[in-house]
Amino acid sequence: MRVEFIPAIIPDDLRRLHAFDRKVFPPSDVFPMAHWRSYESWWMVVAGKNIGCCAFHPGVDFQEDIHREADNPPQSGTLYIASTGIHPAHQGRGLGRLLKSWQVAYARHYGFRRIVTNTRSRNRAMIALNRSFGFEVIRKTRGYYSNPTDATTVMELKL
Repeated sequence: MRVEFIPAIIPDDLRRLHAFDRKVFPPSDVFPMAHWRSYESWWMVVAGKNIGCCAFHPGVDFQEDIHREADNPPQSGTLYIASTGIHPAHQGRGLGRLLKSWQVAYARHYGFRRIVTNTRSRNRAMIALNRSFGFEVIRKTRGYYSNPTDATTVMELKL
């Protein structure tokens, strides 16, 4: 199986990124189209098909759960993983592990000293995957997500 990681081209890929997001996540968790403009997004391509996607925000810390109205603050050396998704038809085959491994390798290659990410607290599979790479929970914030209401689990990996 040939796997490639290819940068999304903005603005050309905006509609595809948004459509992929809608296939992977519940409607309340889908990023507005404008958010994709601010992220560095990558496709995970298997046999010529976009089956995974991730979005980074380099140089910021995730604090939207603490400061709802403010942008995530700058933090040198930190890579915020804003999104990690595998198309539902391809889940359960180890591709999420491969994508997470690539994300960590990317962060190390580009000299980041810390990775931060967040997920719904009920997303046990993502929390377990992150833990398997050494991520630790740094906080849980109740009521961050809606439809359905859920906490967010914020995790970090120190490199």
